[in-house]
Amino acid sequence: MTGPAAPFAASRRTVTDRQPIALISVQGDPTATNVQGGAIGQSVYVRQVGEALAKLGWQVDIFTRKAEADGAAIVEHGPHCRTVHLPAGPPTQLLEAEVFPHLPEFIQALQAFQTKQGSHYPLIHTNGWLSAWSGLQLRQQSNVQLVHTYHTLGCIEYQACPQKPAIAPTRHQIEQQILQQAHRVVATSPQEQEALRRLMATDGQIEIIPCGADLEHFRSLPKAEARATLGLADHTQVVLYVGRFAPHKGVETLIRAFAQCYERQGSVGSASPSENRLRLLLVGSGQAIGGASGSEHQADDPERERLAALVHQLGVAHVTQFVGQVSYDRLPVYYTAADVCVIPSHYEPFGLVAIEAMACGTPVVASDVGGLKFTVMPGETGLLVPSQDVSAFARGIERVLADADWANQLKQQAAHRVRQTFSWASVAGQLSDLYRRLLAQSITQEQLWVDGPAVPWPCQPSTPTVEPLSPFSGVQAS
Repeated sequence: MTGPAAPFAASRRTVTDRQPIALISVQGDPTATNVQGGAIGQSVYVRQVGEALAKLGWQVDIFTRKAEADGAAIVEHGPHCRTVHLPAGPPTQLLEAEVFPHLPEFIQALQAFQTKQGSHYPLIHTNGWLSAWSGLQLRQQSNVQLVHTYHTLGCIEYQACPQKPAIAPTRHQIEQQILQQAHRVVATSPQEQEALRRLMATDGQIEIIPCGADLEHFRSLPKAEARATLGLADHTQVVLYVGRFAPHKGVETLIRAFAQCYERQGSVGSASPSENRLRLLLVGSGQAIGGASGSEHQADDPERERLAALVHQLGVAHVTQFVGQVSYDRLPVYYTAADVCVIPSHYEPFGLVAIEAMACGTPVVASDVGGLKFTVMPGETGLLVPSQDVSAFARGIERVLADADWANQLKQQAAHRVRQTFSWASVAGQLSDLYRRLLAQSITQEQLWVDGPAVPWPCQPSTPTVEPLSPFSGVQAS
């Protein structure tokens, strides 16, 4: 990455014959250097897709919300790909529901940027539901081709919440409407496509294009070196989780399964962590907490506080480490050092962590849900077990840890599958083909279907512009 450029007026590009396109990721900043709460997979997706599309000849501008007061206005990823930070509320980390009222400011800033730069984007690819609302407004105001990727669905994500947030009906309406009105929705797996049809709408254009992995970055490293870097003994059996601490991510299921494995090893109550073979590393948001090498800090969100209390309650706090924020560059070290990576999500549209771990040669034990059924091949690259089934996860973890020869076979097959099937170059190639087809259709005025109105501002569930589904009807626990 080259140095940041600011202000907007100083970063005017030399006119080229490249076609400009815009990727919008309001809540997932592709320039973020740490794995933290928020749209982690979305941030990686947008950054990798943007850079790969630039290599294919597109001029790519990525728009995201400015969440750091002293952050650069523009970050150049290369000669033809950059991220632009636009104001939308106070320049600090906000929850999605807190960002939503500030989206008109985001739209105005984007339009002002286009005017100042002399840019026009005939195609916009939105990511996440906040970006979907933005895309619907832009499509209503100008003749643009609109492509959307969900990354996650609210009606599934909120299932794990004890109380549905007030924003849930509004989000559901927007997610339904983007499917019906976008020129194309990109589903990252056949399972996500099925969920969209079942839970959102039967109309709308869907194309399946998977996510990818940076195969130069995520690759198998010498395990002994990775262990030494993290201060882990060679004999330690390391169970790894990478992702957000959100109820629908199923981290509680993993912790309880790990506690079962630990209890069966017969070392409960051991005073010294060095005497225990099992270790659980939870890579996510916030500062390091507990474990053999992490000092105690106050957790920074309610879900993480709840999980920290749970590991104490189950008697595994001394062999569990909340690693905290981990840089993207350092993630392969954690994947390689682990014996098994566990993905206990209640639902995943794709499962980016799965292919990152597999690319590093780490066997995966994952929930038998959503896109994980597409990315993980049971018995060949890892194991799939019923979601939220603590005992099944414990048995899956133990099976991988107990058979070194089989685990090594999984490792080799996992890395091969990712190299063969998932790469950002392949993803970008498929997206590039989709963009060109849509732009050609717009030039020849081939309408895909009758346009409908965009969601009005503010979005009032009581007066929807489309007949809404009940936000949580028909959603089966996965």
